[in-house]
Amino acid sequence: MMGKNKKKDKQVKSKRPKAETEETEEEDVPSQEEAMKNEEPEEEEQADEGAVSSEEEEEEEEPESPPVVPSFISDGKYRNKQRCLISCSRGITARFRHLLEDLRTCIPHHKKEAKLDPGPDGIGRAMTDIAAMRECNSVLFLECRKRQDAYLWMGKTGTGPSVKFHVSNIHTMDELKLTGNCMRGSRPVLSFDESFTRLGHLKLLRELFVDIFGTPRGHPKAKPFVDRVMAFYYADKKIWVRNYQITEPDPQQLKQDDKGSLVEIGPRFVLNPVCIFHGSFGGQSLFRNSAFVSPNNSRAEMRKLKGQSYVARKEAQKKHKQRQEEMVLPEDPLDSVFR
Repeated sequence: MMGKNKKKDKQVKSKRPKAETEETEEEDVPSQEEAMKNEEPEEEEQADEGAVSSEEEEEEEEPESPPVVPSFISDGKYRNKQRCLISCSRGITARFRHLLEDLRTCIPHHKKEAKLDPGPDGIGRAMTDIAAMRECNSVLFLECRKRQDAYLWMGKTGTGPSVKFHVSNIHTMDELKLTGNCMRGSRPVLSFDESFTRLGHLKLLRELFVDIFGTPRGHPKAKPFVDRVMAFYYADKKIWVRNYQITEPDPQQLKQDDKGSLVEIGPRFVLNPVCIFHGSFGGQSLFRNSAFVSPNNSRAEMRKLKGQSYVARKEAQKKHKQRQEEMVLPEDPLDSVFR
């Protein structure tokens, strides 16, 4: 019995290594399905590499545009504290008064002041003192002379500079009846002509216009919207001022060629620069307009022309009377024969 058991144990031990060798052989030889699966990813990787190479070629052909980086990031707080004092002189006409009210609506950061009487010290001293009390760093003053001539003063309080304009071709909002409309107190986009970057005195005027007509960001009376454009054009040695509304097309009816348009709101007027001073309402003259003709001189020339036409008409009447006297026919001696 003992001998038989030993033989069986030897047979079992001899069978075990065969089974283990068979398992290892099966593990070493991969199946056909696994081989097919291994081949498919290789083909996909080759296709992906081809697509990536084509994309890289396209990227090389099309240079990437640099990202737009804003010059500054605003936190929305009221930091640029610009205040403009707006006033006028006594004896102003209705048209000029309506123009001043339109300017106040266009400048939400203004401080209103009652009409001023120049007094013995002049307008400059009074406006400078009032601006200092009201904490205003810019001034806009409309002066009326002879109830027909309007002069607009703009300037910085204290050190200056200041500018004197003659205002003409005035048309207010109520007078024009234009279709443009914008939100009251909205911030404007200031548009300047190419001449404001080329001529020296216009560069200075551009800075004054930006300080006075440019509404600062975050002002309590200003709306956080930009829906209008204030345009300044230089032509015929004068500055033409216009105020437009920015209109956008309806998104439901939008086409490819449709773009925003401008509709005039008003007011409109023409500024003829007379003189630029170094100080506030006076001082050294930085610029004088040689082409400016005073309204008094132009009216005097018109009166002279009318006077010359009157003199010419009277001389023509005298000549006509002399010709009639010289054209008298002599008496005919045979005139009484047939009576």
